[in-house]
Amino acid sequence: MIVGAGFGGLACAQALGGHPIRITVIDRHNYHLFVPLLYQVATAALSPADVAEPIRKILRRHDNIRVLMGEVSGVDVAGKRVLVEGEGFVAYDRLVLATGSKYNYFGNEHWAAYAPGLKTVSDARQIRASVLLGFERAESSRDPEEQAALMTSVIVGGGPTGVEMAGAIAELARWSLRRDFRNIDPRSARVILVEAGERILAPFPERLASYAHARLERMGVEVRTGQAVRDIRAEGAQIGEEFIKAGTMVWGAGIAASPAARWLGIDSDRIGRVPVGHNLAVEGVEDVFAIGDTAIALDDQGKPLPGLAQVAKQQGEHLGKSLGANLERGVPMAPFRFRNRGNTAVVGRSAAIFDFGKRQLKGWFAWMLWAVIHVYLLVAFEQRLLVSVQWFWRWITYQSGARLIAYDSREVRDPEPLARASSPEAAEKTSEAGSS
Repeated sequence: MIVGAGFGGLACAQALGGHPIRITVIDRHNYHLFVPLLYQVATAALSPADVAEPIRKILRRHDNIRVLMGEVSGVDVAGKRVLVEGEGFVAYDRLVLATGSKYNYFGNEHWAAYAPGLKTVSDARQIRASVLLGFERAESSRDPEEQAALMTSVIVGGGPTGVEMAGAIAELARWSLRRDFRNIDPRSARVILVEAGERILAPFPERLASYAHARLERMGVEVRTGQAVRDIRAEGAQIGEEFIKAGTMVWGAGIAASPAARWLGIDSDRIGRVPVGHNLAVEGVEDVFAIGDTAIALDDQGKPLPGLAQVAKQQGEHLGKSLGANLERGVPMAPFRFRNRGNTAVVGRSAAIFDFGKRQLKGWFAWMLWAVIHVYLLVAFEQRLLVSVQWFWRWITYQSGARLIAYDSREVRDPEPLARASSPEAAEKTSEAGSS
């Protein structure tokens, strides 16, 4: 049984496909999501269908794999069964936990209502609606202060997700939307990237991080390092001693693992990851394995492997092959060794950074390499072709794609606090504009 059809779980299932072994894949969604491109959905460059593919479609050629859509809420280790909401208990012989992670608000979970993370299609839709609605409502307003607030975006966290989001929103405002409005100039929108550490992109070499910092500033992004977010509420964010009114806020400051450790009744590290041995088996629990963001696995130097898609994918492929050999021929479970393919982040149009360890790339060539690799990693051939064509066209025309505001009103935070935070005169003008 494999719980989770992200990069690790899906790779494990595919490696076991065709073997004389019954496989059950359980996921709460019916699709596999290519999370590294989710920020482009959030900024209207791609649609959700471009970065997602039905799990059943991906695995349908393997007759030995059954897909079950459901939410796992517990594991009975002694009885070797998993509790699935709506299905009851489902038995297993070997269990692979690939349940991923969520964003960590460090004890301030109520901030999530105002500053969503970027882990699901729903998150991306919410952020896209928030960004686009900000411009639409600014166009309707007649108060400069309110317009400025509605066109302000605050991104918390200077990791790859934060950097990519900041660059994409800046491009959207300064290029794609610049000729679409009459009462506002989208190019005047503020994009603020906040990082509590000394610099953005801490896992990257300082040379690459400095390049990314300078590039973002040339795009008009305000990069604030060494400043912590003290509070987030409907009207905006408290950054240090300054309160910034914002129409859009995005959280990307840290992750926390799924509750897998609690399900198993074992101790985890400080962010909830399950400790595993060199063969990815959960320490102290028989016939249970963990991969990806769920697990804390160590490299040859004893350092934790990073929470990257390539780590999860390599672990899944290795574990699938190792389990297949073990179950069929009794071959002992082999140790896993991570092969670093390079770490990357996009810094905007035609600019990216790549860290291969001994070698480093930045600029246009790194961006091209990033594009080729990400297109290659997309699951379906039609997605690869469609995304490639769309990227090429938008690179030539400077236009974004799916700028549709289609959302459930419950998914987008109430914009009224911004109006209430303005002066009484501004509120009166906004009311008059709305009535007309």
